This record gives sequence, C-alpha cells and structure tokens, in this order.
Amino acid sequence: MIERKEYPQIPPKVEYSLSGRGRSLMKVLDQLCVWGEQNRE
Repeated sequence: MIERKEYPQIPPKVEYSLSGRGRSLMKVLDQLCVWGEQNRE
C-alpha cells in the first residue's frame, strides 16, 4: 500500500507514497473521518 523509493546519495534520502491500492482506500478513510467528526462527544 505504501511505496518506498531510496536515493543513493549522502545524506540518505527516502520518499514514501501511496500505491494504487493505497489510493483506493482514500474514499473509505474520508468517510471514516466524516463519521468521526459527526460522532464526537
């Protein structure tokens, strides 16, 4: 779900991004956030 890209340099550099599968979860996660906001105590 998360892609990691390493760059061979000094100092070391690493970048992370969502894969296609990870991006496909965004609608579900957005709905969970909406639910959480609506059900705060």
